[in-house]
Amino acid sequence: METRIRTLAIDDEPLALQQLASYIREVPFLILAGECQSALEAKKLMETEQIDAIFIDINMPDLNGLDFVRSLAMHPLVVFTTAYSDYAVEGYKVDAVDYLLKPFSEDDLRQAAQKVKRQYELEHQEPVVISMPDEDDAIFLKTDHKVVRIKTGDIRYIEGMSEYMKIYIDGKQRPLIVLLSMKKMEERLPDSFMRVHRSWIVNLKKIQEVNKNRIIMDENTYVPIGDLYRDGFTRYIDSKFLGK
Repeated sequence: METRIRTLAIDDEPLALQQLASYIREVPFLILAGECQSALEAKKLMETEQIDAIFIDINMPDLNGLDFVRSLAMHPLVVFTTAYSDYAVEGYKVDAVDYLLKPFSEDDLRQAAQKVKRQYELEHQEPVVISMPDEDDAIFLKTDHKVVRIKTGDIRYIEGMSEYMKIYIDGKQRPLIVLLSMKKMEERLPDSFMRVHRSWIVNLKKIQEVNKNRIIMDENTYVPIGDLYRDGFTRYIDSKFLGK
């Protein structure tokens, strides 16, 4: 099936919005579903329209792009655009797919669109997991032209990396690398696992420490907590917390 990604262009500057929209129209797999001059306008549209991806300016009045994305209960794939390079780190804290520094070219947008496409297809592809967890709480994964059986309880954490993911397992020096989306893996894992970032899933039973915005799995592994996943993780910690 041909990929069709319903996309929203958001920028408070009319000329910038016009250019952004024109670039999006030139990408075959992006369907321009709307053009908005404010985050509030975009939020209203997204209540009635299915939106898969947004290209949004960060520095806007009333509600800036970062706060807008953080406010969404169900977040689409996000590409931030801005004239201020110091926003880049903040952009990635809310799990943006990419970040475009103004003025950007049509080719720059096409490259960002390709990243959106890869992530979209990962999240919508058929799972590589061969079976649901069995009575031994195990799953079968396809890797390196073979199928391997893994006990979910042995999985420590999972790191997403573009089209692939790395699965770190107790007793294994190297991670298992599989072609699979984070979303599909998340759906197949038991409740003892939680997604804490667009690119990270952790086994809650393997956590050693939580320090500010990081989960410490061992002395060499620090997993970041994404803003969009922080509330859910905090609720889990609060449910287990003993003390004043």
